[in-house]
Amino acid sequence: MLATERFQDRALLGWLCAVVAVLSLLPLTRLVIEAFAPGGTPSTSALTRVLASPTTWVATGHSLITAFGGTLVAVVIGGVVALVLALTNIRARNAFVFCFVMPLLIAPQVVALAWLQSFGPSSPLLKMMGVAPPIGSRNPLYSPAGIILVLGVQYAPLVFLTLRAALRTLPQELIEAGLAGGARPLTVMRTIVLPLMTPPLLAGVALCFVSCLGNFGIPALLGIPANYVVLPTLIYQRLAGLGPGVLSDVAVLSLLIGVIAVIGITIQDALLRRRDFRITAAAVTARPFELRRWRLPVEIGLWLLLVAVLALPLCALVLTSLVPAVGVTLGAKTATLENFRFVLFDHAAARRALVNSFALSTTAAILIAAIAIPLAYFVVWRRSRLLRIVNLVTEVPYAVPGVVLAIAAILLFLKPLPLIGVSIYNTVWIILFCYLARFLVLGLRPVASGYHQLDRTLEEASQIAGARLLRRLRTVIVPLVAPAATAGALLIFLTAFNELTLSALLWSSGSETLGVVFFSFQQGGDSTYAAALGVLTVVVSVVLMLSTLFAAGRLPSGVLPWRD
Repeated sequence: MLATERFQDRALLGWLCAVVAVLSLLPLTRLVIEAFAPGGTPSTSALTRVLASPTTWVATGHSLITAFGGTLVAVVIGGVVALVLALTNIRARNAFVFCFVMPLLIAPQVVALAWLQSFGPSSPLLKMMGVAPPIGSRNPLYSPAGIILVLGVQYAPLVFLTLRAALRTLPQELIEAGLAGGARPLTVMRTIVLPLMTPPLLAGVALCFVSCLGNFGIPALLGIPANYVVLPTLIYQRLAGLGPGVLSDVAVLSLLIGVIAVIGITIQDALLRRRDFRITAAAVTARPFELRRWRLPVEIGLWLLLVAVLALPLCALVLTSLVPAVGVTLGAKTATLENFRFVLFDHAAARRALVNSFALSTTAAILIAAIAIPLAYFVVWRRSRLLRIVNLVTEVPYAVPGVVLAIAAILLFLKPLPLIGVSIYNTVWIILFCYLARFLVLGLRPVASGYHQLDRTLEEASQIAGARLLRRLRTVIVPLVAPAATAGALLIFLTAFNELTLSALLWSSGSETLGVVFFSFQQGGDSTYAAALGVLTVVVSVVLMLSTLFAAGRLPSGVLPWRD
């Protein structure tokens, strides 16, 4: 019986390792082969051709400028908000966190359009206020500064979430010692809190930099009209204009993005190794600073920030969706729901995209949950060097920019699959493969947190009673980790439902996603249709986020990023 148990364990673990290898390592390995050995023959022709092109270095420079700039804006906004929320006694904390995190769960292209409709001569919001610029004026967001601003707003929640998690474990003893020594709260923050927050801050900076570097939706909507090309949009233009014949070139461009991302992460690790940030004091949660008479002004400032970065852009997006055409002033006689009717009932591609996005997101969420539950069981409770490697490998597709994974998938599936001779290139299945690869870590992390908070007594008792692993998983473990797995599945659904970077390069006729249709509307000048579609996706995201709050008490701490 023990031999059977051991065989079952090893078979399940072997299957899980194979799945992780196929999803995480195989596509990127194929990408490297295409860059350095196109057609199976070692060659540096593609590498030389791409690196010798001035366009490559112009796009690289633009990518670095927007990535660094967006990261700086995100660190300033997210860092200040994290410090204030975690260390002070402000009120309505949960409501503010819910709203502040929202841009991270809204599609980047929708955020970009919402900001576009907040400025410029065609802004319905500015027209209603009577302060719209004259017709013919250029929208200021069609510029590097516009891309940097919107990237910073989009990813400020990343920095906020990273810092908030660390600030929760800040030792009370150190802060009270500083205050007892006569230091003011700002001095304690500068000399004690900020140095201790260096590791999570650098982690947030690295994550934000990689996200800005690989973002496609925001540079596409704001940069292409201004002829400001970054590496992801350059890859899109090359592939869209010349097709599979340039795969070797775009493979090199993808690797260039990956190399820049790896350099950024390596610099983060090097900075962390230069000092010892370990805390020897007991980790008792620090009491919040009393703001006293400053509490109301600080709260007003936070909510005004939220109005500026979320409420006004979304309001402009809604107003744009209600006008019959771009530039028309919204009023009682011009307001219409025709744009919503068109995208929901008349536009065939939009209807297909709604079905495709819902089906792809749901399928990816369910399959990843099914993989994450047994995988997290081994990672958390059966620790070994192999499992630590498997755990790290699951993060690779999410750590690299999405455009890199998309090109890798194209290269991997361009020819029919071996043995069965079936091709998934130019089908919806290649998009599903990339969703599974990229979002596996989003499903794994909440489930792993659930395992960490479980007592193994019930599982061990069932094992002693003779229940084998699969039965223990089905009857004991799954019911216990189901809330965490459901939260992870919801995160995956929300992220995949609005995704554009992968599907922009992988879609074909019949396999459109909401992100692709939204992008095509905007590129075709149909901003009112794009706004209506964007409003619908925002409503879906907000409703799903609100629905989770009813079960928040059953979830492990930190699983829901929009709950404090």
